Amino acid sequence: MKILVTYAFDEEIIPFTIKDVNITFLKTGMGKVLSAFNLTKALCNDKYDLVLNVGTAGTLNHNIGDIFVCHRFIDRDMEKITLPKVCSDISFPEKVGINLIENYNKIGVCNTGDSFVTEVGHFNGDVIDMEAFAQAQVCKEMNINFVSVKYVTDIIGQNSGEIWLDKLRDAREALKVFFA
Repeated sequence: MKILVTYAFDEEIIPFTIKDVNITFLKTGMGKVLSAFNLTKALCNDKYDLVLNVGTAGTLNHNIGDIFVCHRFIDRDMEKITLPKVCSDISFPEKVGINLIENYNKIGVCNTGDSFVTEVGHFNGDVIDMEAFAQAQVCKEMNINFVSVKYVTDIIGQNSGEIWLDKLRDAREALKVFFA
């Protein structure tokens, strides 16, 4: 199996291995456009069985330190638009060929938008980020399975902007344990 692991910032990722899996790491950058662009370039240059997005996210309803495996993605910038063929919700199968992901019990929904959310509002989903939906859209269009593993760094409306940078080291350590 050949997997492309995507992440937005160097501070969000730790190198890891999965038995019998060929892993390539790709820094995509922050936001939907840059992330989708860099992922598309990588997928045009090589073939992968799975894209695994790893990174950090905020939440409204969970705890700092929670890790979610997401197979469903919502575009918060588009979900309120009710035009035909406007895609704002994408899902992928939960079976991805990696036991640690398939057997993990915190399955979540990732809500993506082009802003760093700091104020409480109405958001569908368990975690809130800035890249996963765009990557999911690219993978859906290119017929490649996609899954995202997100570490919760901040509670939206309580400490989002201030805490995120401070929690990056905790995120790296927890994700290192998750993939061990």
